[in-house]
Amino acid sequence: MTERTLVLVKPDGVARGLVGEVITRLERKGLRLVAAELRTLDRDTAETHYAEHSERPFFGELVDFMTSGPVVVQVLEGDNAVARYREVMGATNPAQAAEGTIRKLYARNVGENSVHGSDSADNAKIEIAQFFTDDQIVG
Repeated sequence: MTERTLVLVKPDGVARGLVGEVITRLERKGLRLVAAELRTLDRDTAETHYAEHSERPFFGELVDFMTSGPVVVQVLEGDNAVARYREVMGATNPAQAAEGTIRKLYARNVGENSVHGSDSADNAKIEIAQFFTDDQIVG
């Protein structure tokens, strides 16, 4: 089933020059880039995007981190895009991520884990709409 997923290369990943590596890994897994933008998130956007974590103790630190520098916001498309990307991305905690995943290879810690990905097809639709209009997505 063809679907779309949101991919963020977080400030630590952008600062360390990982954008090309992330895109290459995803394209090698059969996912196609259909939208991309380099931007610095404002506080409202970061708070909205991570609203599900608003009651957790790390929320403020997460928002501060996500607004600390540029991110690359991407939409990828392909068969089972959400699951495929999550497999390549790895677990949130890099110590628990599978060998060869982006987070195992590049994350500094749980907070600075280089990338974000949608956790379901339904959430991907919501997240994509936070960053892109339909006419900004090619394909």
